Amino acid sequence: MSRTVAFIGLGNMGGPMAVNLVKAGHRVRGYDLAVTPGPELEQAASAVDAVADADLVLTMLPAGRHVLGVYDDILPAARPGTLFVDCSTIDVADARTAHERAVAAGMRALDAPVSGGVVGAEAATLTFMAGGGETEFAEALPLLEAMGKKAVHCGEAGAGQAAKICNNMILGVSMIAVSEAFVLGESLGLSHQALFDVASTASGQCWALSVNCPVPGPVPGSPAGRDYRPGFAAALMAKDLGLAANAVRAGGVDAELGLRAAELYAAYAERVGATEDFSGIVRTIRDRSGDPT
Repeated sequence: MSRTVAFIGLGNMGGPMAVNLVKAGHRVRGYDLAVTPGPELEQAASAVDAVADADLVLTMLPAGRHVLGVYDDILPAARPGTLFVDCSTIDVADARTAHERAVAAGMRALDAPVSGGVVGAEAATLTFMAGGGETEFAEALPLLEAMGKKAVHCGEAGAGQAAKICNNMILGVSMIAVSEAFVLGESLGLSHQALFDVASTASGQCWALSVNCPVPGPVPGSPAGRDYRPGFAAALMAKDLGLAANAVRAGGVDAELGLRAAELYAAYAERVGATEDFSGIVRTIRDRSGDPT
């Protein structure tokens, strides 16, 4: 069934996600402070204008403060009962606050952050991790499936964000481990291809190795083969690991590797920002190892 969708936040992720909704037959009214919607989308004059006649409102914004600020503006303008689906990656507490504000305004809400990066957004192969009611998840599911290949209902409000930061803590730690292993292999005279051929079919196999390999050659489609152009930018990994670190400290969890990964990516992202893929951290590890190659 075709729906009228307001899509607020049309950057590298939100733009192609909104286009995929149009391809699936939905009417999409887009708004972004800095990006002009493509010709596939109807252009709203403002965020308030975008939500006025929407069945669902999707947001894809940089941080919790942006989500809460936009919600303050648009909740009074939406029709009662409108479903708000936030696909941003934000703090769990902010996600729960956004949910509470939506419900207090007579709306319904779902947090549904994504995994898969720009490539996944363009190819409609994202994974969505959703938090909120089962009824709201069921209503949003056809749209999530138009933008991705998998959607998982993780629990109540904030559970989607919880799943996202836990997943990305695994990813950040594993990318550092894979990068350290390749640099160690270099120091021992082991070729990248030989290490990949062994580890990718042995107990060292993981996504950071087999799909996003941090050295050029073994996986031709990985960012390492295009001078580490992102994929998933280092700055975004640093942001996600920072959210995970905040949750670790707040929960009193003993997560030494997660906290250390957050520190390493924060330092790396301070230098390269959004210009390099997070797998480029292998070069930092190599440089700190004293190997100029």
